[in-house]
Amino acid sequence: MTVEPLPSTEFRYSITNNFSYLYQVYCSYILLYKNADNKSEFMPLELLERSLKILVRKYYQPVAGWYQIRDDEIDVVCYSDKFNYPPVSTQTLDMDMAELSRHIYESNTDLLVPKAPSGVITPENPDIPMFLAKATYLESNNAVVLGVTYHHSLMDGSAFWMFMNNWASVCNQLCEQKDRTEFDLPFPPTFEFPDISHLRNPSKTFEHPEYALVDAEQCFKEFQPTGDKIVESKLVISVDQQQQLRQQAKEFGVSFTEMLCAILWKGANDLRLQARPSIGPEPSLYTCATNSRARLGVSSTLCCSPVINTSCQKTVAEIADLDLCKVAHLVHNAIDKCSGEYLVSSIDFLLQQRKKELADEIQGRGDKRAIMLVYVCPMPLKCTVSSSRNFPIYKTDFGFGAPKYVRPPFLPFEGCMRIWPTPQYVGGSSNAPLEVYVSQPDYIDLSHSPLLRNFSPTKLTVIH
Repeated sequence: MTVEPLPSTEFRYSITNNFSYLYQVYCSYILLYKNADNKSEFMPLELLERSLKILVRKYYQPVAGWYQIRDDEIDVVCYSDKFNYPPVSTQTLDMDMAELSRHIYESNTDLLVPKAPSGVITPENPDIPMFLAKATYLESNNAVVLGVTYHHSLMDGSAFWMFMNNWASVCNQLCEQKDRTEFDLPFPPTFEFPDISHLRNPSKTFEHPEYALVDAEQCFKEFQPTGDKIVESKLVISVDQQQQLRQQAKEFGVSFTEMLCAILWKGANDLRLQARPSIGPEPSLYTCATNSRARLGVSSTLCCSPVINTSCQKTVAEIADLDLCKVAHLVHNAIDKCSGEYLVSSIDFLLQQRKKELADEIQGRGDKRAIMLVYVCPMPLKCTVSSSRNFPIYKTDFGFGAPKYVRPPFLPFEGCMRIWPTPQYVGGSSNAPLEVYVSQPDYIDLSHSPLLRNFSPTKLTVIH
């Protein structure tokens, strides 16, 4: 008896109708795992590869799919019988822990992270991998470094760390039972961005200063618009300092994160003005990436990239003259305006611009204008904050223990500030220090800021 194969089933996942298509870039992280118990088989490659294939085949089919452009729509297309599995590479190095740790601390992505192709989605570039991994082993078997890269259009930071935790969980369960076929995921993913048209309010109109219409060719490489060398520093916020900030935030009527953002913005602003007094009349821009899932009423485990960048702007001199409370309220108002109505308006604004660009291209009217996030564009002073402090980063246990350190990427555009958990900061614990990684021009010394010096700023050596 001949058994006919089951017909192939196609599944399409639109990334156009949530902000995803705007983020056509890769993001990378480096995770360090130490073999404290001297296990002979420590995070073996076969187990990592097998668990990853199971995860994407059973639960994350779009991660094993392909991008497809249809007119003004961008879809991820995947099939029931065809998989674009994430590539996993490996290497073994002859170095001690001290040297390995230095490479991690210096964010040596060339050595430890898989090299990704261009992330720009075009009809000529359909085979963009959604996720790549690289396992680095030591000849001493003392540690394993996992370098990972994901395409931002499919996942934001929240969805990515849920993906990583789910991968680790599948691996963990295979360690317990090799022939296991069903798995319990800590964050079962959902797909398909829901219809949010009910949030649209025609009687309200919004401006969207977080986006700019620019000459894309001129701004695409504007990560260092002033020509200044960009370096990275790390701030450490102790438990006691966090408690003080929470109390100050309560007195100001803002959140802890808003309080911290205000300190970062004003601290950087005042240092820049002291170094270059002539920029006083120029704009000082604050932007913040916000997770819009809760405000849109969608699942927290929705695998997508619904990141909204909100912003506010004053002149450099104005921010310098304002007290910290008023700056905190500027930050608060910028974040608070992100209602469901505002977010739908943002989507409509982005889609309108995209359709106009496509129409201009078709009719030969392309003037090289494009919609871009303002923090990528040239500006004398920018403060762009993203917070990962509540992501389950240090719960990524593949069955061999949690990571000892996770290095966020060095982002070489000025004013980028990432609020980052420490290994003790699991589940948003307030009983552990926080880190903040800051990218700033090399002529700025954060230790000279009265607002920032108490956080023990350390200038990092970064390989890039």
